[in-house]
Amino acid sequence: MDKQEVAMIGFEIVAYSGEARSTLLELLKEVRSGNFTNIEKKLAEVDENLSLAHQTQTEMLAKEASGENLETGFIFIHGQDHLMTTILLRDIIIDFIELYQKRGV
Repeated sequence: MDKQEVAMIGFEIVAYSGEARSTLLELLKEVRSGNFTNIEKKLAEVDENLSLAHQTQTEMLAKEASGENLETGFIFIHGQDHLMTTILLRDIIIDFIELYQKRGV
């Protein structure tokens, strides 16, 4: 797999992770204002996008593990960074949601 193909996969991971990140920040804004009605729906959207990004990542890991030479570049690494930080953001925002719910904003 050449560098351009790997870069396109990196962009795919960035797109899925970016969509999940945007949804998470939107959800946090809603929860801050006391709106708790969309939590499950929005988290399901987040999880779907993170799942798609993770599937793409797993396919790349499997290719490399099977011996395929992958010419990784900055774009793919950027995608990995987006995925990792968005997964962390999800965990943190879930904690914030629980705190806001207990506090009864």
